[in-house]
Parts: sequence; structure tokens; C-alpha cells
Amino acid sequence: MTRRPAGFTLVEVLVALVLVAVGVAALLTALNTAATSTGYLRDKAFAHWVATNRIVETRLATNPPASGVSTGEVEFAGQRWQWRQTIASADFPSLRRIDVSVRPIRSSAVPRRGLAPNADDPGDWTVTVSGLLGAAVALANGAEPDWEPPPQEGAGRDQAAAPAGPDAATPTPGQAT
Repeated sequence: MTRRPAGFTLVEVLVALVLVAVGVAALLTALNTAATSTGYLRDKAFAHWVATNRIVETRLATNPPASGVSTGEVEFAGQRWQWRQTIASADFPSLRRIDVSVRPIRSSAVPRRGLAPNADDPGDWTVTVSGLLGAAVALANGAEPDWEPPPQEGAGRDQAAAPAGPDAATPTPGQAT
């Protein structure tokens, strides 16, 4: 009886190599997905900050902005961003709605999602943030709203209303009788 030499056969080695290759491919795919998601979420967070900064700048402007669409560019977090701001009237007479859409300005070497860089595609914006701009709230008759509750009968605004009911005569702890 002859003994087989110890070791692996060629088939066993090939099967092991296929398993390692499949595992490495899955690992690289997972790492690529994680890196892509991280970059997208970073861009989305920065774009949100650019949009909210634009809304705040519009609100703090000394002159009220005109209704319509305006565009511009800004540098933020070491990157150039393009924004588009739309100001339109809202349902409430003294308010105007501000919609700001933001996207990064990409170089021609790095197209985004298969589109040409900064293509004029409304779906290509990274984020759109909405805000409101307006004067103080005024009622339909021109009066200012009164946010204070009406005083109860027999009590002024600076006095608490007297308790009513069967426990009204019961003194609270620390109260003189």
C-alpha cells in the first residue's frame, strides 16, 4: 500500500482561490459603497448649510429681496457651490416663500451620476431648502394679534383668577387663614 504525499490537490487550491476572490470582491464592493455614501452624505450636509446660509442672508438683507429667481456661486468647505433661489408669494399675504436649491460645482473630469457637470437638470440639485420671509403677523382687520389669554371675570391680567368650586375656601400650605 502506497501512501499519498501530504498536501493539497490542484482542485482544492483552485476552489480555495475562487472563495478568496469572491470574498475580496464582496469586501471591495462594500468598501466602495460605504465611501460613495459617505461622500454623498458629506455633500448633502454641506449643501444644506449653504442653502440655509442663503436663506439667512436673504432674511437679514437691509433691502427686501425682489420676487423671482436668482442664482449665484459661493465657496464653502473648500468647494465651490452653485445655488438657485426662488422667491414667490406664499398663501399668507405678508409672507413670501424662499426656495434655495444647491449643488456642488464639479469639474468636467468628474461628471455626477452620468450627467454632464452642472447640467440644467432640475433633478440634479443636491438639496432644496424652503423658508419664509415676511413682516409681523397682522390680522385681517389690521389689528395686531393678542397672544395673551383673556383675563377671567373678576381678575386682572396681573392677578391670578380666584379658584372656584368646593375647594376654594381650603387654604394652601403656608397661606394665612
